[in-house]
Amino acid sequence: MSRDLQWRIFWGDLSPFALLSGGALLVIASDRVAHALLALAALAWVYCLSALAVFGGAGLFPARGRRVLFAFIASSAAGLYLLLLSLVFPLAALQVFFAVALAPALCAGSGICRRIEGMGLPRALRASLAEALVAGSLIVILSLIREPLGFRSLSLPGGARGVMLFYPFGAESPFFLRLLSGSPGALLLLGYALGAHRLAKARHAEREGGE
Repeated sequence: MSRDLQWRIFWGDLSPFALLSGGALLVIASDRVAHALLALAALAWVYCLSALAVFGGAGLFPARGRRVLFAFIASSAAGLYLLLLSLVFPLAALQVFFAVALAPALCAGSGICRRIEGMGLPRALRASLAEALVAGSLIVILSLIREPLGFRSLSLPGGARGVMLFYPFGAESPFFLRLLSGSPGALLLLGYALGAHRLAKARHAEREGGE
């Protein structure tokens, strides 16, 4: 991965961490590990399918209105993902509907479709997948904190209820830990994560300036 691409993914103004839709997706999809994994798969699907569409139709797209067209492509990819997921795990598809609906907003808002124009197909797919994995991995990491502490369980997609639950941690969590399973707890963790990200971004910029 090139140094310029690393900068945009992790520290740039259009990184998944800097977008409002990314924050909303982080809160909604990180309540359970099962939902986080499905959201990660949705992001990878939407980003990569959008990259393929942009690469295949680059010569056909009009000069004006490309942002709207890119948003339509990403939304169509998310709709196809939900359709396929509903055929395999119908209840899981309902549970992650809003999370998947935010994936096109994150993809379109990041500007990835515009930035990969002119790239070769392998490079465009690598760049798209890398950005999707950054956002999706953060969601999974946060879910690994929220679900065990808040619900005292771990989950995977599948089963009659849409998720398969595992209860290895015994009794119910204390109240202050159960707060992590709700939106207030997720926002609290998100605040700490954004603070850590800004600190790391500032130190990265200092190192870049010193070189």
